[in-house]
Amino acid sequence: MKLMSFAWQGAQHYGAVDGTEVIDLTARIGARHPSLLALLQHGALAEAKQALAMPGPRIPLASVEWLMPFPEPRRIFCVGANYPKEHPLGGQVSGPAHPSIFQKAAENLVPHRGRLQQPTISEQFDYEGELAVIIGRGGTSIPAAEALSHVAGYACFNDGSVRDFQKHSVWAGKNFHRSGAFGPWMVTADEIGDPAALTLRTRLNGQEVQHTSIGRMFFNVPEIIRYISSVTPLLPGDVIATGSPEGSGATRNPPRWLRP
Repeated sequence: MKLMSFAWQGAQHYGAVDGTEVIDLTARIGARHPSLLALLQHGALAEAKQALAMPGPRIPLASVEWLMPFPEPRRIFCVGANYPKEHPLGGQVSGPAHPSIFQKAAENLVPHRGRLQQPTISEQFDYEGELAVIIGRGGTSIPAAEALSHVAGYACFNDGSVRDFQKHSVWAGKNFHRSGAFGPWMVTADEIGDPAALTLRTRLNGQEVQHTSIGRMFFNVPEIIRYISSVTPLLPGDVIATGSPEGSGATRNPPRWLRP
């Protein structure tokens, strides 16, 4: 399933994308599971799949307002320097001994078709296309061998970065208002299988600027989940952005920054 959240007729809904329409799951099972986050918390993905056959509204995608897959995700963990490449701040990235984790505030993200905001105090606004992992079943000290069973699904993520601020503060460089994006939907894990077999592509104004195999990550999805859950319990609705490959604007000559 491709599960999305959206606004329609003044209310927040969630549903499953089917071609040019969204099957409104709020109308079908919303009384028990009022949001996509609640659906994960209740362990009800199988119920949602069964509900697709129930009678109810099918809404044209063209008539809805896109929201982030989870308009209020619990936490957003991000993995830095997780691909072999030249680092945008200089030097070659080699395989680290441990994942480098930081957090991004959900309030600083926009949904699919949302408008990013150019910082007024910097011109070094960069893009980073990434695979996002959404936790469906929580846990502590999750073994890598069991980690994928805790994943509800996957989504696209832009870890927008303001490079001159990132040089002195990762938090600042990664948390400018409306600097990143999350969406358009979550593809459930049963449709993906092994995430390492996926290909990541980032396009800027229609031009491909990043292209790599997810399998090139220094730390794969199970290893990342194992590491984070060894530090803090992972909860349903937590999002993990797994890092960005070569091709960001800062690594180009001349640099290619985002502009309005």
